[in-house]
Amino acid sequence: MDTQKKLEKLQQMNAEAMLGGGEARVQRQHDAGKLTARERLDLLLDVGSFHEIDRFVTHRCSDFGMENKKILGDGVITGYGTVHARQVFVFSHDFTVFGGSLSQAFASKICKVMDLAMKTGTPIIGLNDSGGARIQEGVDSLGGYAEIFLRNTLASGVIPQISAIMGPCAGGAVYSPAITDFTFMVDGSSYMYVTGPDVVKTVTQEEITHDELGGGKTHTRVSGVAHFLAANDAECIRQIRRLLTFLPSNNAERPPSRDVPERLAGADDALLNIIPPLPSQPYDMREIVTRLVDDGDFLEVQPFYAGNILIGFARIAGQPVGVVANQPAVLAGVLDINASTKASRFIRFCDCFNIPLVTLVDVPGFMPGTAQEYGGIIRHGAKLLYAYCEATVPKITVVTRKAYGGAYDVMSSKHIRGDVNLAWPTAELAVMGPEAAVRIAHRAELQNAEDPVAKEQELGKQFREQFANPYVAASRGYLDAVIDPRDTYARIAASLSMLHDKRDSNPPRKHGNIPL
Repeated sequence: MDTQKKLEKLQQMNAEAMLGGGEARVQRQHDAGKLTARERLDLLLDVGSFHEIDRFVTHRCSDFGMENKKILGDGVITGYGTVHARQVFVFSHDFTVFGGSLSQAFASKICKVMDLAMKTGTPIIGLNDSGGARIQEGVDSLGGYAEIFLRNTLASGVIPQISAIMGPCAGGAVYSPAITDFTFMVDGSSYMYVTGPDVVKTVTQEEITHDELGGGKTHTRVSGVAHFLAANDAECIRQIRRLLTFLPSNNAERPPSRDVPERLAGADDALLNIIPPLPSQPYDMREIVTRLVDDGDFLEVQPFYAGNILIGFARIAGQPVGVVANQPAVLAGVLDINASTKASRFIRFCDCFNIPLVTLVDVPGFMPGTAQEYGGIIRHGAKLLYAYCEATVPKITVVTRKAYGGAYDVMSSKHIRGDVNLAWPTAELAVMGPEAAVRIAHRAELQNAEDPVAKEQELGKQFREQFANPYVAASRGYLDAVIDPRDTYARIAASLSMLHDKRDSNPPRKHGNIPL
């Protein structure tokens, strides 16, 4: 066979591999409002940057007549390319081939690119659209999943791992996305669950749809399993590309900075009008966040879950930061189980990947009640405390209003290695609010007063003036400065610059035992 014929054979095989499961199945994918595996990669990666690996791999199963059903690529496309000119490794399930079901060969392809991602210090992105384990391969497919889970675990904290659920993801398949750092879902066309509606009905007699059980809204609003929700495949991929702009390629690099934006040299007067005059009045912390970050660009993570705390990525003076902020507009910004878990995992991610933390504090305490206590608020709140204590990245904290009780300690206080701790004049740092403090500290005096209500108001005013302010903490050195709110951006930017070469470490150990 001469060279020309060999090239023709190669072209023929390439063309065959590009067809996936065939035109009819591709059309069904489009009819379902979904892109194909290759179309998704075309949107994700910079134009012309994709290099495919293992295009001609096929399964090795000979049971159930599978030896006569072989398709090049075997249902997953793997390789590497660039996003915003930075290298990433990718795998994309092809639902048109055996429903995207995972075989041993399929798993081996994914493991190969995961291994390469680890060796090269490169993020790994998985686009999931799979019917699950390939039944015909039995334990081989289960073993393939376990090989992937192992690599997810070993890569955790070393390279960013991103999962997009763009179709079904059920059974054991869900645990790979669960270990990765960020999970994206597509509303209406993706779902993930351990056991499906039929099994649920058999075991618990509950009637529930795929979407209700494990759809995008369920996992971004109720369970907290997913971080981002998109309207369609294209929007999901745009979200992934945006997220990557804030992340380093691995744990040995700094996150990618940008030129310092032009910003008014003077103060931001709008910050003076956000905190309401009454301490009990709510306000939207997002207004403060967006005024304190470059171009108002705040990529909020889990925006629909545990709304009493905000987390997300932004830039200040061109440098990526992770923002954690209590949200007084939801449950008065109180810390509960879901908020503690949400924030603690985000903090640990930022610490893994050298992303400084900026914490905005307005917290009245931890949520009281039997539901929280029985649900383990002590253990879950301790996760947040542990995450802040453990973090060695630069930590800058600004108290805008309330910082009461144990929640003051937990929210990146000076006592748990906060590097720069600032407060606005509106800040109130105390064991508890004035009203509750007066009722406890002056119980006898109130009981004997002629007018208990007037006396309580008088004592409350005295307490607020004496204790519910930032100056007692500042006199102890627990706050580095009380600042004009209008200068907050400049102070944070200066602090980030000062902390650029910060060095801190934890005691030598295999790993800590976070209160899971």
